Amino acid sequence: MELLRITQAELSYGTTPLLADVTLQINQGERLCIVGRNGAGKSSLLKVIQGEITLDDGKIKRLQGLRVSRLEQDPPKHISGTVYDYVIQGAPEVSSLLKNYHELSHREGLAEDEKALKQLEQLQNQIEQLDGWRLDAQLNSILSKLSLHPEMQLESLSGGWLRKVALARALVNTPDILLLDEPTNHLDVQTVEWLEDFVKNLNCAVVFISHDRAFIRAVATRILDLDRGILTSFSGNYEQYLVKKEELLNIEKEQNALFDKKLAEEETWIRQGIKARRTRNEGRVRALKELRKQRGNRIERQGHVDFSIEEASRSGKLVFESKQVQFGFESKPIIDGLDLLVMRGDRIGLVGPNGIGKSTLLKLLLGDLKPKSGKLRQGVNLEVAYFDQYRNKLNEEASVQDNVAEGKQEIDFGGRQRHVLGYLQDFLFTPERARTPVKALSGGEKNRLLLAKLFSKPSNLLILDEPTNDLDVETLELLEDILASYQGTVLIVSHDREFISNTVTSCLLFEGQGKIAELVGGYESCAAHLERMANQVAAQKPKVEKKPEPTEKKERKKAASKLSYKHKLELEELPGKIDALEQQIESLQLIVNDGEFFKKSVEETQPVLDELQTAEAALEVAFERWDELESMQGSSD
Repeated sequence: MELLRITQAELSYGTTPLLADVTLQINQGERLCIVGRNGAGKSSLLKVIQGEITLDDGKIKRLQGLRVSRLEQDPPKHISGTVYDYVIQGAPEVSSLLKNYHELSHREGLAEDEKALKQLEQLQNQIEQLDGWRLDAQLNSILSKLSLHPEMQLESLSGGWLRKVALARALVNTPDILLLDEPTNHLDVQTVEWLEDFVKNLNCAVVFISHDRAFIRAVATRILDLDRGILTSFSGNYEQYLVKKEELLNIEKEQNALFDKKLAEEETWIRQGIKARRTRNEGRVRALKELRKQRGNRIERQGHVDFSIEEASRSGKLVFESKQVQFGFESKPIIDGLDLLVMRGDRIGLVGPNGIGKSTLLKLLLGDLKPKSGKLRQGVNLEVAYFDQYRNKLNEEASVQDNVAEGKQEIDFGGRQRHVLGYLQDFLFTPERARTPVKALSGGEKNRLLLAKLFSKPSNLLILDEPTNDLDVETLELLEDILASYQGTVLIVSHDREFISNTVTSCLLFEGQGKIAELVGGYESCAAHLERMANQVAAQKPKVEKKPEPTEKKERKKAASKLSYKHKLELEELPGKIDALEQQIESLQLIVNDGEFFKKSVEETQPVLDELQTAEAALEVAFERWDELESMQGSSD
């Protein structure tokens, strides 16, 4: 079923066309991935679909009552309140009712407040009329799947957690079309893999932008290529798209060459002498004018991104060494007895969930934090270039060129002077774009600018914290090639599975509880290690007794019927109760495991710890009761 159709869409910013005579149809159940260079207009197309941006020309036909939700490119900033309050805003028609009910139902002394109870009853009736309880149940289900607790305070969450919160908000209203702008940004690998399965099982259409090649391969059913305002649809998988796109670019190159040759011949003819002009064909003159017009309207594909790294003199052979390093917050270990040796030329990936200690280890190595115990040694002659995932090194108010050259016209690169505009063109910034304030750039352009700023300075140690966020695939692949030939040392924090596998020679896998495994190879080595560990844990669990044969099952059913109705009902309800308690414990443990948790006051942390202890005790009681009822059932045989 067709949900939305765009025809002859035109959209321009200044002289740059973002959409030129674009036609797009979105059908129910499709998963469309929009690909293209940074700044090509991909995010603008999502906003057009949502209705946030109005077309300069063209038509949009939407199914009546169509619901569209969008996950924005960056995590929400400068927000406060609880996770529940923020997420429920994704369903504005009932959000205020559910928010008020949620707050009122958690009020202390509610049972003795008749006025509050009456108000609660009124809210309940209003919510029922709008089918709000179904929405509330769905919200809590989504929060549980994303390991988010409704009462988490937003201001205490990291970028990765805020990304999950924003995703929950986009999903809560059961949209017909879900728009995802770089959905894997700031998410750890486990969450990205969960998101892959989650998106594939959604009943709505999904339109997404992503640089994560593994995610695109796993999720997309169709590729939409946006290039110089032209939107081309490619059926088939991502590999087939890459082959077809290359073929189209080659055909375009050949056609442009033939066109230019024809134009040159006609320009030569028109400039012939007086005799030729007297006998010239006026139709041919008109044709030449049309050729000139077509050539003037042609939008050339911008050159390939082509940058390199300014390397400093070699560092010492030893870069970092740690012996039995311990670090943590109160009772929570972050790093427990780490022995590590980093040598010149190593390329190491730091892999693990958000908030597990990867950034903490980098700060320890650089001397920004001091270990609680153990020894940490830093090598000599280190020139560090640090890529910060939050782009704090960029001045949002200054122009692109001033961020790199600091007000100068030239920079020293490779032992010679280069004009900053020429240097920035290697990173696909035109002279006009180089004069633009940073705050006007897309997320991918900001990341390219940060690379330009870092790589303009000599370095022999690169520390890249989530460098792949928002970068287009072409820039990613070039960055992979450059890192492979870089003579210095590289430490990379990334959740992009292919990027890790294509750039590093070994990985530090953060397993939790301060344990870090050092593995040779890329992400595949980490995945294989985790699978081995899971198999070992499974092998250590007590074996389940062999299931009884069909005849035994019949006898067991007869025996079960001897249990009282109350006991049978209790036995049937226990698995659901146990599952709910396990989910509650998992959510609470995630809160406690957050690096910022124990920095809070006792008044804030103790209630959470008490709730966790109560839930764990309740789970133990539930298991004991289950065993007791199962034994009663079995003894009846």
